[in-house]
Amino acid sequence: MLVIIGKDYDGMSREAANIVADRIRRKPNLVLGLATGSTPLGLYRELIRMYKGGSLSFSKVITFNLDEYIGLPRTHTQSYAHFMQENLFKHVDMDPHYIHIPDGLANDIDAHCEWYENEIQRWGGIDLQIVGIGANGHIAFNEPGSSLGSRTRIKTLSQQTIEDNMRFFKKKDEVPKFAITMGIGTIMEAKEVLLLASSSNKADAIKAAVEGPITAMVPASIIQMHRKAYVILDREAAAKLTQQYEQR
Repeated sequence: MLVIIGKDYDGMSREAANIVADRIRRKPNLVLGLATGSTPLGLYRELIRMYKGGSLSFSKVITFNLDEYIGLPRTHTQSYAHFMQENLFKHVDMDPHYIHIPDGLANDIDAHCEWYENEIQRWGGIDLQIVGIGANGHIAFNEPGSSLGSRTRIKTLSQQTIEDNMRFFKKKDEVPKFAITMGIGTIMEAKEVLLLASSSNKADAIKAAVEGPITAMVPASIIQMHRKAYVILDREAAAKLTQQYEQR
């Protein structure tokens, strides 16, 4: 596990974008796992800048998103399909046929989750998986207590996650209570994992994930076991780490 601390959010985002761009240039048909939320927005902006500058193409990249709310259509402004379209896909030369996002309106959620796992394997597995981390240590929607070997499945969101998401919805009862998420075992099968975190409200979670014991109560702590993982932080998110890490 390589921990890199950028001086600020923009520096962290550039470091992450350089890794993603390098992998795409080496393998144009990279299988890329994507995350949503505010943390990777800077990374996506930097990748868009590279594309518009002519130094990067997404035309052969295959993508798999980590998760999606159950019950929201893809056109809903808070769906992760909409998020990806607005913040990355429509700005670059992505082939829509290569985009994979869980379907929160699938008639048979269990069958859809099994299909999603099989689709990842059909494309040869994920080469590079981007993940964020929740304030309670969750990755994707794998809440504390999730099995460290779990696969893509339906998850009930914790009260903290629901409260964290309330700011995106007009009413409390509009906030989804369930989501489809890649499992921790699925994420760990990626050849490389890139975990991003910014701001002081993630400092406790990062301390527990990077320097604490590996435990299902801090799902992100499993990254310590990955054979090739990068943890890229800004200084606020890294503030409670006690060991010495690379500063950029």
